[in-house]
Amino acid sequence: MASTAAGTKAGLARIHDQIIWNRLIAVVEEQAQALVRTAFSTSVRESGDLSAGVFDRRGRMVAQAVTGTPGHVNSMATGVRHFLDRYPIDEMRPGDHFMTNDPWLTSGHLHDITVVTPAFRGDRAIALFACTIHVVDIGGRGFGPDGRQVFEEGMLIPIMPLARAGRMNEDLLDLVRANVREPRQVVGDIFSCAASNEEGARRLAEMLEEYGLNDIEAQADHIVEASRSAMLARIRALRRGSWQSRLAMDGYERPIELKATLTVADDGIHVDFAGTSPASSYGINVVLNYTHAYTSFGVACILGSDIPNNHGSLSTVTVSAPEGSILNVQRPGPVAMRHHVGHTLPDLVFGCLEQVIPGRVPAQSSAGLWNPTLRGGPFAVDPALAADWQGRLESFDALIFHAGGMGARPGKDGLSATAFPSGVRTIAAEVTESISPLVFWRKELRRDSGGAGRRRGGLGQRLELGTRDGQPFSILLTADRILNPPQGFAGGGHGGAAAARFASGRKLLPKGQQTVPPDDRVVLEIAGGGGYGDPTLRDPELVAADVQGDYVSREAAAAAYGVALADDGTVDAAATARLRQARRT
Repeated sequence: MASTAAGTKAGLARIHDQIIWNRLIAVVEEQAQALVRTAFSTSVRESGDLSAGVFDRRGRMVAQAVTGTPGHVNSMATGVRHFLDRYPIDEMRPGDHFMTNDPWLTSGHLHDITVVTPAFRGDRAIALFACTIHVVDIGGRGFGPDGRQVFEEGMLIPIMPLARAGRMNEDLLDLVRANVREPRQVVGDIFSCAASNEEGARRLAEMLEEYGLNDIEAQADHIVEASRSAMLARIRALRRGSWQSRLAMDGYERPIELKATLTVADDGIHVDFAGTSPASSYGINVVLNYTHAYTSFGVACILGSDIPNNHGSLSTVTVSAPEGSILNVQRPGPVAMRHHVGHTLPDLVFGCLEQVIPGRVPAQSSAGLWNPTLRGGPFAVDPALAADWQGRLESFDALIFHAGGMGARPGKDGLSATAFPSGVRTIAAEVTESISPLVFWRKELRRDSGGAGRRRGGLGQRLELGTRDGQPFSILLTADRILNPPQGFAGGGHGGAAAARFASGRKLLPKGQQTVPPDDRVVLEIAGGGGYGDPTLRDPELVAADVQGDYVSREAAAAAYGVALADDGTVDAAATARLRQARRT
């Protein structure tokens, strides 16, 4: 009887721990939603380019919000400890907030601001809430790849108080206002960060009161250990050994080659990026913290998508990259567009894991977001082109988020125009048009851009942008996958290559700031995802449906898939059999 009672008690304790765990996740999700609802910038309130989480007294991430990007979340997971090194938790007081945008301490570029706030039970700090957001501007050259050092890319804020005992650091806020192009938006977003952390702390206090707890230390230990154990169990089920993969990118001044060696051991997975290209002279470099963020995310996608993301599960993946490489740039290297390279890391990891567990990973995606800054005003465009518009140029800074196609999955087609791996949402065209003179003259999926395969890659998209009255404007562009489209797996075809041009026909430079002349527009064609498997094994009826949906042309149906269609769009079975037989022989 005693053993039965003990077992029942232990079972109830596990249930209680799980309830607390779920409640913590709900708390940080409310924290994130408070941030979205109070944010000023479209990058936060429309795209969800943010992260939110709760940390224990040691700076271990215990729970993260579902809303947010892996780059922000996983960088924040290792970044909070730097705040504790500078400001020990026992010296913090209610109403304190701390802030930084140091790329090497948090999420990799100056446009991301991280705010950390202590949560109290009585007069003792028992946890930390942190959030990271992408702000529309941080000064300097702006959100583009042209900087040659981080000093050119904007204002760097070291870890410092944003508020002490509830009193905002007005000196810091005045410096921010004086250095950015959109002071109201940026400072408003900073206040939103503080407000969301306070909301998280308030909800945590209610939870502790409800369950009669004084802190979350025991729960944090349980969550971290359970998550680490679950992830290690998945890793230990794999074959031991090392596997390599490579991925080519267009680069800026020269092509980029990324190399990875993934090693599976009893104590976790290590990914080494030795052999990767050296750092660029321009702002497409990645700091090691961000490299780790998207590498660990790539592993988790395949091995632990159902395991909560926290300090425990993240600790099972370690990363190394040579100092001075494009994946471990050192100060003061330029890093503004670090995501353009960093977002390809899950595909690089997938290339290794495909060799360990074949048939489990997707083909390559278009990866890096196309999120150019579009800028107007007297000093934002080529003076020669602006001469005829004196007094009529409207000043604006607009940031847009758009994505290409995801790679096909072993059992499903790739998703079209979907931001993988960041998961951010597209800023609606109507929102951009409402805050600037910009007009989206065209926004559509690109037919035939999804890689052919038994499972088709997701389609990229085509955008055509100009202004209402034809005034000139600047675009700060970072485009890739033009020369190196996303590759297919297991016999699948590559996705459609990207392109960037003026509507008048002249090519845009893939990277850098350039002026769009009066009455001209920019046309951006984002790559499609790679296909998976032999295209001639795709169900002909699915190909016919793709043609009907304008995803695939009739010509591509015949040439890539070996499917012939009758005049009414139905499958011509006899002609299809002949086409496929000819392809196989």
